[in-house]
Amino acid sequence: MRVLVVSSTEKGCESLCNLIEEHEGRVDITKCQSASQARRIILDSELDLVLVNAPLGDESGEELAVMVTQQSLATSILVVKAEYFEQEQALYSNQGILVVSKPVIRQMFFQALSLGMSMRKRLGAMHNENEKLHRKIEEIKLIDRAKWALIENLGMDETQAHRHIEKQAMDLRKSRYDVASLILKTYEM
Repeated sequence: MRVLVVSSTEKGCESLCNLIEEHEGRVDITKCQSASQARRIILDSELDLVLVNAPLGDESGEELAVMVTQQSLATSILVVKAEYFEQEQALYSNQGILVVSKPVIRQMFFQALSLGMSMRKRLGAMHNENEKLHRKIEEIKLIDRAKWALIENLGMDETQAHRHIEKQAMDLRKSRYDVASLILKTYEM
């Protein structure tokens, strides 16, 4: 698990890091004390969890938590003062941000961590499935372009072009995608 802890104080950062390690065991934790530094880390790294101990020195922290959910697959946990908890939870829970109040209660924090990691796993699985579907769509588009190249250049109909690509794939022991790529290289010069 790759975690970023953002807190304006070293004491707050250490306290949250200790709780994370107590719950999760050995984890890769990166620490920083400003939202601007955190943004660079978030954009340059693949993280599972970003924990924002609000307020931060250069901003309140809410904008950072929102940025995490909008621009990465990481789960965002926002730790706020108790007097702001209900308001913050109402504002940000719809955006997928988990809100925890200070002072942090171990059991509540552990529940938020567990929920956050479950959300991250599910989001990651959905992202992977989405990527597979995008690759499949691109493959279909390429094969269709190759069929049209065969239709235009060799006078085949669509069924013949389809059979030709499949037969070539079997004879050459290549994928239909690879055969379609070869066809396009031949006819799209």
